[in-house]
Amino acid sequence: MNKKKLVVLVLIVAAIIAFFVFDLQQYFTLETIKARQLSLIEQFRANPVVFTALFALIYIATAAFSLPIISLLTLLAGAVFGLVLGTVVVSFASTIGATLAFLASRFLFRDWVQEKFGQRLRAVNDGVERDGAFYLFTLRLVPAFPFWVVNLVMGLTKIKARTYYWVSQLGMLLGTIVYVNVGTQLAQIESLGGILSPTLLGSFVLLGVLPLIAKKVVEAIKARKVYEGWTRPDHYDRNLVVIGAGSAGLVSSLIAAAVKAEVTLIEGHKMGGDCLNYGCVPSKALIKTAKLVQTSKHASKYGITDMTTNFKFADVMDRVHRVIKTIEPHDSVERYQDMGVDVVLGQATIKTPWEVEVALRDEQGNDTGETRTITTRNIVIATGAQPLVPPISGIEDVGYLTSDTIWNMRELPPRMLVLGGGPIGCELAQSFHRLGSQVTQVEMAPRIMGREDPEIADMVLEQFRADGIDVRVNHKATRFEVREGRKFLIAERTDKEGELVEIEFDQMLCALGRSARIKGFGMETLEIPVSARRTVEVNEFLQTNYPNIYAAGDVAGPYQFTHTAAHMAWFASVNALFGRFRKFRVDYSVIPWATFTEPEVARVGLNETDAKEKGIDYEVTVYGIDDLDRAIADEVAHGVVKVLTVPGKDTILGVTIVGEHAGDLIAEYVLAMKHKLGLKKIMGTIHIYPTLAESNKFAASEWQKAHKPEKLLSYVKRLHDWERS
Repeated sequence: MNKKKLVVLVLIVAAIIAFFVFDLQQYFTLETIKARQLSLIEQFRANPVVFTALFALIYIATAAFSLPIISLLTLLAGAVFGLVLGTVVVSFASTIGATLAFLASRFLFRDWVQEKFGQRLRAVNDGVERDGAFYLFTLRLVPAFPFWVVNLVMGLTKIKARTYYWVSQLGMLLGTIVYVNVGTQLAQIESLGGILSPTLLGSFVLLGVLPLIAKKVVEAIKARKVYEGWTRPDHYDRNLVVIGAGSAGLVSSLIAAAVKAEVTLIEGHKMGGDCLNYGCVPSKALIKTAKLVQTSKHASKYGITDMTTNFKFADVMDRVHRVIKTIEPHDSVERYQDMGVDVVLGQATIKTPWEVEVALRDEQGNDTGETRTITTRNIVIATGAQPLVPPISGIEDVGYLTSDTIWNMRELPPRMLVLGGGPIGCELAQSFHRLGSQVTQVEMAPRIMGREDPEIADMVLEQFRADGIDVRVNHKATRFEVREGRKFLIAERTDKEGELVEIEFDQMLCALGRSARIKGFGMETLEIPVSARRTVEVNEFLQTNYPNIYAAGDVAGPYQFTHTAAHMAWFASVNALFGRFRKFRVDYSVIPWATFTEPEVARVGLNETDAKEKGIDYEVTVYGIDDLDRAIADEVAHGVVKVLTVPGKDTILGVTIVGEHAGDLIAEYVLAMKHKLGLKKIMGTIHIYPTLAESNKFAASEWQKAHKPEKLLSYVKRLHDWERS
């Protein structure tokens, strides 16, 4: 803390201490001001300007220093000045004092708080930036929130001082009128408790409802403005139109049909979306085959002298497509039509907030030349995401595959380059290497799997390098070149002061993430905003700037997981259909995910990296799966269960599991976190022996060992010693 801040802090503390040391409070008791009421009124009448100014200065100082006499001063203002003048004096004096306290809090503490707890305050700052005036207005109207607390807390946010001033003055005005009016009857008040009569409390309840009413009014005004220029249809064909038949779209439409709404689901390409056709399903099918090949190479671990595998890569890819075909009926047009969903194949374009035009296609994806226009009360945008391809020089010359196009391969490339160290890149790099490709994986960051803790990512990296994958971290792709028919990546070593290296390859997979599909279906015409993440901008209810248009899944973010898309779909569908009666804020508090490498990595909640960034205190408990009986028997004795808890408590903040079937094992912790169950509950649950699931119980046991009641155990030992004597 610099000298200026220290001086201000000392002065504030000294003033507050002096108030109590010199017992100045004795002059501001209810009995004192009642006894001196007539004298004060006479002084006011003798010198109205001087008396009013002096009173205002005292009130401002009291409010600025948050002294516990402000209610009495408000009553006194009513008793001396009357309702009108008293309200004016108190209104301005209290607001000025509150603003001074606000500025002091900001000057003294905001930088430190933002630096230490910035991540924790991000949601508050975002909320203040979005509707801070209403938030503050609510706090000022409801007296349950202490005056000084509001000043202190709001000073730590990013709300502008001038906004704070006028909203505070407006928000406190009605409460000021109520208190000043009570003060006009000062002689009849026997105690401060008498102020809070049922009538007065009822008045404050009504005051507390006002900001909600005001918010609804503003929302209506905003809606009217955004709909200005659009003509609402006289009749709606549907209650809901959903664009996109991936996870979010399928679940949204199914929920709508289940509650007997008329719903149309529009898909422009393939039912099931990316997950079924290009992502989760085909990649897991490939991973399984690759793992089988890898197991055969290490058959000796299982007591088998020799095991050879012979396969054709084309057959492997045929199996991948067979798996897709087997699962396709789960997401088929016929199934959803049977469940009450009107499924339309074609390219959707939002023409107005209530009209969607569809350029129809047949089941093979060919344009029919026909169009269909559907009117609807609500729309859910669930168009998903697509592979991100960076504009690297020469990338088009060498050609590239993505997670969408790689499944059309029929020949295994001898040398494969994987660009990207995220989940997709890691899963496919390991699989193709195990199937026989010489794989080089290039990642610009210092490590692969950058969202995980360093030691977790290192476990995967060690396995990759033990398998023989050439992992190049700290390598930034700068350009691609083709020389005499040979393909090269020129990469810059970010850890070697710009040193350039050449990597030759036959085929390249671009696995640098996915970007939301936000173009081609009318968003531009309606001017639906896009966030900084290049996703559809939605509020906490998944609404766009048009209250009847929602977005869910990858197109809205912030997560790009199939299960998260399904989770969001419930909120989008229910809010769209029933939001007039009640809306639900989407809950991202417990989101699990897994990377299906070997070893698998699964996580839910915080890891250490997240906790440190957000300034959250935590304890770490680690159980090594190498000690687990079933893992030893299955020759998979590697990995950890890493649990973060609240210091001194068994409350789970987050869990990371590395090892065989980590994606399955994490489910127990997801359930526990969702329903506020601690590690003691997991430890007290019977787990079948021998299973990998026991690792969860043993991790909980490790936490319990670290929190043994040593004092109590010492007394118990004495008891046992006495019983033996």
